[in-house]
Amino acid sequence: MPLSEQEQRLLDEMERHLMQNDADVVHASRDGRTLSYRNIVYGTVLVLIGLGGLIAGVAVPLAVVGVIGFVLMLGGVVLAVTPARGSKGPRDRTTPPKNDKPASSFMDRMNDRWDRRQEER
Repeated sequence: MPLSEQEQRLLDEMERHLMQNDADVVHASRDGRTLSYRNIVYGTVLVLIGLGGLIAGVAVPLAVVGVIGFVLMLGGVVLAVTPARGSKGPRDRTTPPKNDKPASSFMDRMNDRWDRRQEER
């Protein structure tokens, strides 16, 4: 069932709005830094050790052990989400991609596919 004129205009307006606003989110850089697998593993181990310390602190009437466990858990989370030092992302390790043809965006490819389907009908 084809869209009415008003629905088509609304759809076009929504698409333009999405492309203007969400394209900024998609292309937002993370300062070229990526999370390190090693930091995630070490952070997870530290969180588990801290959790054990927290449980031990509750089981044993020593509040200091629980506080130390909590601090270890907090440190593990911070370590896990901290980007690696000197990491500039995956492009540092590889050669830059060749630009034989201009890269099209996801929405451009979807629009082309939609147009081809409409022509087939």
